[in-house]
Amino acid sequence: MDDSPRSETARSAPDQGSTERAVAAVWRIESARIVGALTRIVGDFGLAEDLAQEALVDALRQWPVEGVPRNAAAWLTAVAKRKAIDGWRRRERLDERVALLAHDLEREQAEAGDMLWDPDAVDDDVLRLIFIACHPVLSKEAQVALTLRVVAGLSSEEIARAFLVPTATVQQRIVRAKKTLAAANAPFEVPPREEHAQRLGAVLGVLYLIFNEAHAASSGPDLMRPELSDEAIRLGRVLAALMPGEPDVHGLLALMELTAARFAARVDANGDPVLLADQDRRRWDRSRISRGRAALAAADAVGRGRGAYSLQAAIAECHAVAASVDDTEWDRIVLLYEALGRIAPSPVVELNRAAAVAMATGPASALRIIDQLSSSGVLRGYHLLPATRGELLLRLGREEEARSEFAVAAGLAGNDRERALLDRKAHGHEG
Repeated sequence: MDDSPRSETARSAPDQGSTERAVAAVWRIESARIVGALTRIVGDFGLAEDLAQEALVDALRQWPVEGVPRNAAAWLTAVAKRKAIDGWRRRERLDERVALLAHDLEREQAEAGDMLWDPDAVDDDVLRLIFIACHPVLSKEAQVALTLRVVAGLSSEEIARAFLVPTATVQQRIVRAKKTLAAANAPFEVPPREEHAQRLGAVLGVLYLIFNEAHAASSGPDLMRPELSDEAIRLGRVLAALMPGEPDVHGLLALMELTAARFAARVDANGDPVLLADQDRRRWDRSRISRGRAALAAADAVGRGRGAYSLQAAIAECHAVAASVDDTEWDRIVLLYEALGRIAPSPVVELNRAAAVAMATGPASALRIIDQLSSSGVLRGYHLLPATRGELLLRLGREEEARSEFAVAAGLAGNDRERALLDRKAHGHEG
């Protein structure tokens, strides 16, 4: 049976290579809307994603012969809907769902296929999809994999490359996530308002995890993974447009934009790390800085006070607007870290505060904070603790102790570039 919707006439018949690129582009841009629309109709998230994937296979087979449709997203969704109807018919479930879906297809094709969704419903579908991908019944690893797969449109191979895990591992996480959602009978809906804080927090936490991995890769040969940051920021923009009254959404978007603005200057031509003091600030992305500051202003405009993401964004803004390290408002950064530590206490926040204290009042007072963290044991195994202690000791002229700390940090670092830098410092080489 030919599933292609006949009202969608093709423009031209491209070769296989250009067809694959066209399919990939459509999926990356439209996957959230396609899967969201299908989930709303079939009532099963896992089934919707499977139907969409089957439609992609049909596109790869038919588009090289028939040409790419005018509205490729509409074509894929219509094919997926027909596959749903066929599946229900095979199971002898000719109920009102089949009739409604068939009527839906007829109406869409009668309207020439250029208007696939009700504009008032599209945003709701995408928002529901984001919430179900980050459902609290799923593990963080599953939430990340599912979000990147069905909301960002990345393939299992792309996710595996980004996180340096086997493709089979990613595929297993996605399959288990679908089964978990089905077993939990997770509704495809935006959670009720009383659950917004908890559920939105999970969604933002997933985006934050994705962006953090982009900013400082936990392992592998590269310091950063910019392709992941692009996806996290893109999803942050989508979420900010869908939930304009949520300050934490704007705060996280601001943090990501302002931090990513420095990416180009964080590595040299060989891919090795460049410390903040040595970065060429002319290479910082001014458009990202402007967007980040605008997002932070949008968070402030809601009027609920700054949350953890907005406070971190404000710290990033201090760096972004400073002409140099010496011109940075370090006293203000210390105050912002103190505020952050009160609303979101964390040993990592305390470690970062110590680094800011070192710049504001000197390394001796910062070293006392670091030593307290070391004695508590809460950051045991975290390479940035001995690395920071090493920097402070170096500034105090205690070179042998500093080298010892850098050696410990190098042994703990998972990222190849960071490990090499720390190893050079352990041997007395700054560069």
